Amino acid sequence: MAKVEIHSERCKSCGLCVEICPKKVLNIGTKTNPKGYYFVETIESENCIGCALCGMVCPDIVLEIYK
Repeated sequence: MAKVEIHSERCKSCGLCVEICPKKVLNIGTKTNPKGYYFVETIESENCIGCALCGMVCPDIVLEIYK
C-alpha cells in the first residue's frame, strides 16, 4: 500500500494534484493553512497506487509519496 504525506503549510489550493490523481485519493480540504489556503488532504487513502503523478505535477512540492 502506498502513502501520501502532505506538507499542508506549502499548499496553495491549485488543485492540480486532485485533477491528475487516477484513483481520486486527493481532495481540497475544509481546513486552512497559515497562509489562508484550503490545503489538499487524502480521502480513501487505501486506494492510492503510488503512481506519484500528484507529486510530479505539484508546483510547491507539497506531496511526498511512499510505496
